[in-house]
Amino acid sequence: MSLVASLPSPFISIWKPQGTPDPQLPIPTATFQNSIAKQSLLTKLLSLSLAISLNSPLPSLAIPSLNLQSPSLSPTTPFSQSKKLQVGLENGKIRACPSINPGCVSTNPKSSSFAFPWQIPSNSTENAIQKLQEAILKTQKNANIQVVEDTPNGQYLQAEVDGGFGRDVLEFLVKGDVVGYRCMATKVTYVYPFTTAFGDSKGQEERMKKIMDQLGWYAPTFDSMD
Repeated sequence: MSLVASLPSPFISIWKPQGTPDPQLPIPTATFQNSIAKQSLLTKLLSLSLAISLNSPLPSLAIPSLNLQSPSLSPTTPFSQSKKLQVGLENGKIRACPSINPGCVSTNPKSSSFAFPWQIPSNSTENAIQKLQEAILKTQKNANIQVVEDTPNGQYLQAEVDGGFGRDVLEFLVKGDVVGYRCMATKVTYVYPFTTAFGDSKGQEERMKKIMDQLGWYAPTFDSMD
């Protein structure tokens, strides 16, 4: 009798020579082994990428500088233009009314709301600029004379008065017996969603007529030219 034959059967089933595969365990296939290799490679690549990201300096354009300021927008819309209304003489003459400001009247012939210059009677030309100031203060609400100065083109006067939606600016240029002027609202009102300003020049025309009547001066009309 041999030694193997005399051993109990459980011992025989458990003992196996080293290196002998267990027939009950599945043998790894080539696909499974490739999957494990890919996962291992992916893990290494991710670790390498993370290490590079942490050690590399941030790009200079990644975080915008807080000191940078956006360029100012050019006044291309009627609303933005209405915020920068210009006053004062232009080339020694009264300015025309801005196209975006309907609350304006001017003796400048380029204005859409044109008015004839005033004529001063021969007996009132002396101290005309002083008389004009007094007439403004008497006929207008909260009038404030801003500028009175002599220019090569005549005597210039600028005043502010209460208007319908804010303050209005009155400008005059007295030269001899002729008075050019512009009366303009400084606040232009827009009604959403329209882009055309609200208002007209009738209120300004009535204001200027009050001042003219107070002075006793006059303005020619188209009827008087017939």
